[in-house]
Amino acid sequence: MDFGRVLQTIAGFFEQTGYRYAVVGAFGLHAYGMTRGTFDLDFVTESGAQPQLVAFLEALGYETLHASAGYSNHVHGLAALGRVDFIYVSGETGEHLFADCRTMPGPDERPVPVPRPEHLAAMKIQAMKNDPRRTLREMEDVRFLLTLPGINEDEVRGYFDRVGLRDRYDELRRLR
Repeated sequence: MDFGRVLQTIAGFFEQTGYRYAVVGAFGLHAYGMTRGTFDLDFVTESGAQPQLVAFLEALGYETLHASAGYSNHVHGLAALGRVDFIYVSGETGEHLFADCRTMPGPDERPVPVPRPEHLAAMKIQAMKNDPRRTLREMEDVRFLLTLPGINEDEVRGYFDRVGLRDRYDELRRLR
């Protein structure tokens, strides 16, 4: 996948339409110093962007694999354009997330908005709740985020508590 090309195309959509967005997933983690292999590019954006965004992607030749109120996944037949995934947020969650984004180097050193580490952890924790098969990978990502200087551990613990996974937080604490 040509991550720089895909990022430029999708960032162009967001810049043209004015919808807020941030890079999450492996590239969000990479911005904070954790590098791991990935085959897709993950974004978070405003819920209101979804209809236009899906239409935009499909006009580019992406196939929509899944679309719900909170998520959509798309894949292109050309390997260079690969797979892109979106998380949709609204209301107070969106306001907090986008207000606290930081601009950091992304693919090809292009500046991209990236959520605070605590917000990346919240998305990882929600992913564990939604699909327990992802727990091992997501736990490693959250473990890394918890090592960052200045991270608000109380906030992260609260995200675990909110979805009923406090035992997972306690497990991470024992491992450190």
